[in-house]
Amino acid sequence: MIAIGLTGGIGSGKSTVGSMLVGRGAVLIDADEIAREVVQPGRPANAKVIERFGDAVVAPDGSLDRKALAAVVFNDPVCLSDLEAIVHPEVRAEVLTRLAALGAGDDVVVIDLPLLVERGDVTKYALSGVLVVDAPVDIAIERLVKLRQMDRFDAEARIANQADRPSRIALADFVIMNMGTLEALEEMVGRAWRWIEQLRADKASFPDGAEGP
Repeated sequence: MIAIGLTGGIGSGKSTVGSMLVGRGAVLIDADEIAREVVQPGRPANAKVIERFGDAVVAPDGSLDRKALAAVVFNDPVCLSDLEAIVHPEVRAEVLTRLAALGAGDDVVVIDLPLLVERGDVTKYALSGVLVVDAPVDIAIERLVKLRQMDRFDAEARIANQADRPSRIALADFVIMNMGTLEALEEMVGRAWRWIEQLRADKASFPDGAEGP
């Protein structure tokens, strides 16, 4: 198995890249999706979040009101840290469970990890490589405002709460600079896929860390 960590700032187009890689045969493990699952009613993290933040973050159906919760944590670094301390261990454990379930085949597994840099999780998943999707901040903000109907101030605040671009790029084994059209992005994803296939070929030639002559 080849495990690729996929990360990038909000508005970079990381999720679109993930979908394009799935179209080329990758298996996707989405940490954001898992984060939503682990706080569903009846799950331990749900009770812990409510205990920490109160009934104001609970929707009428008993699920978490994600908008209300975001309004609290993204304006308060301590609250954000407390939320991450509850949710991220659960997310990490589920990612590892899913990786183990896939076994040791020749799958390409892309793990979409938005906070890979912030959480320092590179060594926790035995990644074969890190793929970073990047975009200039002004372009990312415009995408968030136009495509997600996000308030500009909120978009700027969320970007400010993330790792900076140089920190992400410094961690990358491969960078996709997503500044243009979907066609241009498809071409860059094609290059990334060729890089991934080379990693898979190298691993097949020298399994378990063995070195060539």
